[in-house]
Amino acid sequence: SFQYILCAATSPASKINEETVTYLNQRQSYELRMKRLGDNSSFQGGDQLKSVVRVVFHDRRLQYTEYEQLAQWKSIRPNERLLDIDIPLSVNIYDIRKDPTAVNKVEFLWDPNKDTSVAIQVHCISTEFTAHRHGGEKGIPFRIQVDSYSTEDEHLHSASCQIKVFKPKGADRKIKTDREKMEKKTDKDKYQPSYEYTILTEEYLYDHPRTSPQLNLCAPTEAAFSSPANNSYNSSFQSTPDLNRSLQSPTNPVPAPTEDGGDKGGTMEVFMNTFLY
Repeated sequence: SFQYILCAATSPASKINEETVTYLNQRQSYELRMKRLGDNSSFQGGDQLKSVVRVVFHDRRLQYTEYEQLAQWKSIRPNERLLDIDIPLSVNIYDIRKDPTAVNKVEFLWDPNKDTSVAIQVHCISTEFTAHRHGGEKGIPFRIQVDSYSTEDEHLHSASCQIKVFKPKGADRKIKTDREKMEKKTDKDKYQPSYEYTILTEEYLYDHPRTSPQLNLCAPTEAAFSSPANNSYNSSFQSTPDLNRSLQSPTNPVPAPTEDGGDKGGTMEVFMNTFLY
């Protein structure tokens, strides 16, 4: 099993039994901590895992046109990436690969025996994919999705969380606004507390609506990863296995709050303690 934690606070305006949403600032670096749980003794002598991180649409309707939407975004910003990695702030990731034709995806190797984190940046905002009318458009939610594989391209695990991306400092203002609104509510018990971190939820695999009903976990593989390149990009990028779908999470199992605002059984505290290294 795996755990991924995004170091960004969840919104205080998420109702109980609804998936949480996390607000991010455009182009700001956010730490994504990664850990493989259990016995990692089999990963010795340089054995590593491969993870693919991507930003996808949360809305099923937009998932049907994801390819066209991203192609249009890329045509408007030919020299930009929708998702990027801040290498100096990342820890123990190797052989970083960025496909110039897949601007919403990055991939890398990492050693499960080492403390690992990747600093990600989302360069688009949630209103860029909404119909512009007279201002005040409501931004669409995205998902940060992590798929992990063995170096033999065997799919091992997938997880994701819901996000909204704002212009610089906009996420901070939105969190503040949500907190002020919550203070005035009389039914606070119907809402989840805001946590300092966001735990990505393990996902079941759904076919991408653009593909055939058969889910292909074994797409044509790339050349085996060989040389670690912690601070350099691989110029000869080859396409990686793709799950051929965007992940859709029904709910985010956040612990229910107790009367004092904490979570029952200390579940969140247990999760967080495994990452406070």
